Amino acid sequence: MNPATLIPAADTLTAPWGWFQSLLLLTFPLHLLAMNALLGTVLTALAAHLLPGAPYRRLSHELAKALPFLVAFTVNLGVAPLLFLNVLYGHLFYTSTILMGLFWLAVIPLVIIAYYLLYLYDFKFRQLGNGALCILLLVLAILVTVGFIFSNNMTMMIAPAGWGRWFATPGGTLLNLSDPTLLPRYLHMMIGALAVGGLWAALYASIALKDDPETATAGVRLGMGIFSWLSLLELVEGGWFLATLPPEVQRLFMGGNATATALFVAGLLLALATLVAGFRQRVGLAAGLTVMLLYVMAFMRDTVRTGSLAPYFSLDKVPVTTQWSPLVLFLVTLGLGLAVIAWMLVKVAHCPKEVRE
Repeated sequence: MNPATLIPAADTLTAPWGWFQSLLLLTFPLHLLAMNALLGTVLTALAAHLLPGAPYRRLSHELAKALPFLVAFTVNLGVAPLLFLNVLYGHLFYTSTILMGLFWLAVIPLVIIAYYLLYLYDFKFRQLGNGALCILLLVLAILVTVGFIFSNNMTMMIAPAGWGRWFATPGGTLLNLSDPTLLPRYLHMMIGALAVGGLWAALYASIALKDDPETATAGVRLGMGIFSWLSLLELVEGGWFLATLPPEVQRLFMGGNATATALFVAGLLLALATLVAGFRQRVGLAAGLTVMLLYVMAFMRDTVRTGSLAPYFSLDKVPVTTQWSPLVLFLVTLGLGLAVIAWMLVKVAHCPKEVRE
């Protein structure tokens, strides 16, 4: 069966696609930052529970207070990039979502359960004792499962050649397990998330816990250790991910496309610089380099998507009926929303510690 016959027609855009592509690439790394902070902070809190000493015990308690907020930021910062993905690739994304619909619908209850458990971990920290370890392990298992579901959807979206399998498995339980890029892509996301989350925990400890030097030092030591060693593993695993990409996509990064090659070189150099900063426990420098690296990786991810879809679909062929008012209204609303969020963060930062607790 010709895969092209299974691809629905793309929706008409209300503005040139470059606008939506730019907004997608602007907002997606923000979601990644929050998601990474959430996943890695759960791991850091889990590690702090296992290490001896009062500072690590206090560290796990302090991280417990931040985790519910990180869930909220992860979910809310994921709305905008998902919106722009649907605008540009909705006919592909909806199709892959329907193929694995049962698993996709499971994301909502899984996130709700994880959210509830983290509130339980926060509010009942002292009463839980060693039971907190079970809660953190369960939350970590839920979050990596949600990540696996997302990786299945995103890889299936850009591989229409496998959609014909639906006729043999029409119950919404189709996963992309035969795709050679699925596992390395998933591990690339998860290892990177855990690493960056360790960095966030170190940054949080160095700023929010500076009134407790012992706990702050323990947080920086543990968080930067997680960040540095997992980043090293991520660099090695990234080579595996690159090797599993289709040859025509690999060539884009190996000199076949000037922009893609420049992104690859920039990403490699930033990754090496971040590693050095991590092992030297330069928290601020590592954080700045990591933000830049995440944006470079987002552009590389977009290159993989467009390169994989090239035989089937191109944004240049999507019809456009210009209507600027929806885009202008969205941008104004986005600006106001960001201003409100910034105001709330300032208020929280200046709120007395006893009130925050």
